[in-house]
Amino acid sequence: MRNHLIDLAAALAVLGLTLAGEPPDAGRAWFWPIAVAVMVLAVLLRRRFPLSAMLVSVGVALVTPPLWGTSVTLYTVASLRGLRWPTAVAVLAETGLVVSFIRPSSPPDWKTFGLALVLEVVVPVLAGLWMHQRADLLAALRDRAEQAERERDLLGERAVAAERRRIAREMHDVVAHRVSIVALQAGALSVRAKDDETARLAEVIRESSSAALNELRDILRVLRDDGPDPGSLPDPTLGGVRRLADDLAAAGAQVRASLPDPMPDVPDPVGRAAYRIVQEALTNAAKHAPGTPIDVRLSTSDNELVVEVANPLAGSAGLPGAGYGVLGMRERATLTGGTLSAGPDGAGSYRVRAAFPLRTEEPC
Repeated sequence: MRNHLIDLAAALAVLGLTLAGEPPDAGRAWFWPIAVAVMVLAVLLRRRFPLSAMLVSVGVALVTPPLWGTSVTLYTVASLRGLRWPTAVAVLAETGLVVSFIRPSSPPDWKTFGLALVLEVVVPVLAGLWMHQRADLLAALRDRAEQAERERDLLGERAVAAERRRIAREMHDVVAHRVSIVALQAGALSVRAKDDETARLAEVIRESSSAALNELRDILRVLRDDGPDPGSLPDPTLGGVRRLADDLAAAGAQVRASLPDPMPDVPDPVGRAAYRIVQEALTNAAKHAPGTPIDVRLSTSDNELVVEVANPLAGSAGLPGAGYGVLGMRERATLTGGTLSAGPDGAGSYRVRAAFPLRTEEPC
């Protein structure tokens, strides 16, 4: 659009300068409007057919002299083609046009010829070549910027891949090793147990450790980029909350679950976030208040899902923690448009409460 406006302005300028000049003699007066129209048309089409427009404008100027358009078309050829043969042809044509009108035979004529040559040939050509060089430089700088951006993205991807592999190695060498020892010890204890209760608890520990190893194996494959895409791994759902409570109760904890049957149908992101929050809250309750009853409640309304996990305040079992449990739960709730509160409730209990809106779209 901008180039079209410039072309129109140039054509109008050429038309105005030509009409302001002296018209040709009476013998060619009938041809003059046609020549002016052809010259204006050549100026309008000079970007699409630069050399052709230049030669047409020179031919029209030879027949009847509206000379202003030839400088414009010469500039266009130089700016679009640069130091190539079309520019050389255009320069020769324009020089020949100047020579045909000014044939120097005395010093004053030479001065006029030199001035016309500078104004009609040298200035348009130099201006066009400068614009051509500027366009090439801008294109080169743009290419270099795009190449630098691609290289930066590639280096970032490589750094992320290297970090993921490093994390995978650390998880395999440390976490997987420790969990494998727990599973082996629990299996041995279940075989050698002297009573059924101990054997049952040992079997629960072994099954939980084996499940953790399987999940860890899937995560390690994702981190090493040789397994399934993270989105293809099975996601936990709201229906898994009952299994979490049952597993913890099977391990000897006092879990009192108040869950609807059947579980409500909620969006996948909400169900996944609720499952993880309950999982983290149960882990924290068993870690920091062992032996105390744990209440798990889940309720729904038309617009909201509420999940609560509460336990009496008690002394911690001394198990180490990562320190990011509550922060992670709050992030999961926020990503689904929900809210989370965690802390003493003023009635002697530590309560985790998460509320999720049910009318929500999956976050991008």
